[in-house]
Amino acid sequence: MAAYIIRRVFGALVLLLVVSAVTFAIFFVVPRLGGQTATQLATQYVGKDANPESVAAIKKNLGFDHPIYIQYWDYIKGLFVGADYKFGPDASHCGAPCFGYSFKSHIEVWPELQQRIPISFSLAVGAAVIWLIFGVTTGVISALRKGQPVDRIAMFIALAGVSLPIFFTGQIVNALFVYQWPIWDSTDYVPFTENPADWAWHLLLPWISLAFLFSALYARLTRAGMLETMSEDYIRTARAKGLKETTVVTKHGLRAALTPIVTIFGMDFGILIGSAVLTETVFSLQGIGAYSIQAIRDNDLPIVMGVTLVAAFFIVLCNLLVDLVYAAIDPRVRFS
Repeated sequence: MAAYIIRRVFGALVLLLVVSAVTFAIFFVVPRLGGQTATQLATQYVGKDANPESVAAIKKNLGFDHPIYIQYWDYIKGLFVGADYKFGPDASHCGAPCFGYSFKSHIEVWPELQQRIPISFSLAVGAAVIWLIFGVTTGVISALRKGQPVDRIAMFIALAGVSLPIFFTGQIVNALFVYQWPIWDSTDYVPFTENPADWAWHLLLPWISLAFLFSALYARLTRAGMLETMSEDYIRTARAKGLKETTVVTKHGLRAALTPIVTIFGMDFGILIGSAVLTETVFSLQGIGAYSIQAIRDNDLPIVMGVTLVAAFFIVLCNLLVDLVYAAIDPRVRFS
């Protein structure tokens, strides 16, 4: 098992390095292949009041006057040891991990990300708990009651949940429970360390709105997996041995049916931490998703690259954990 974990961790690190290289190439290599010069690239990040001095400063800070491989090496080195930037007569040190400075606000990207990661993580965790509980439970009940009214109603709700986008359900929830019936005075984020009860209460509406979409998908996946699993020979053998139906369903049926659910959950959860853009926008949550949208509007390169790498880290981490969980939930999977 130790060798398996080492291989998976090494593979995850290599994948993150590839993501960083591809992201770097998109912003630094592709424009040059399109014919843009170093000065033209730097001018895009100065703003409306561009002058030769500011363009030269940006070109030096971003390393546009260096070969591509040196630019990439400096970027990777900054993630581990930090980097120095000079804005006019002032020089600043960006501590590790250095994702660079925002060239619009001259603020380090990493401290801003640190403030926003808990918001996105809180949103993802709460929604994930809700959609797993309701989605998997609904899927199991529908599979065991196939063709009955409970199954039809549950699948109708699931179809509606998959069909309705978050910007629609989120606005409806806001209109009803914040404005029409002011049960929630606001959905502003309250840090968990300050007041756990307020943290959960203020995030409940975003959790429910986001979980409604995913619960429907997971209910359909669980139902399909359970219908296939419950018809296997080993399920009939377990019943023939006289095991309780609850044991047959949970220990033998659901355990095997959860393998694809765990796979997609790892991907969904990792992606959600860095890209819950619509939910954060609808409920005015200043998480990573909202931060990335603002950076794209401002053409703020360091923020976009920082968000991309952080989001990639969570996706790779979640998929690494999924691989390690496989053997615990499915006896057919072994570390080899």
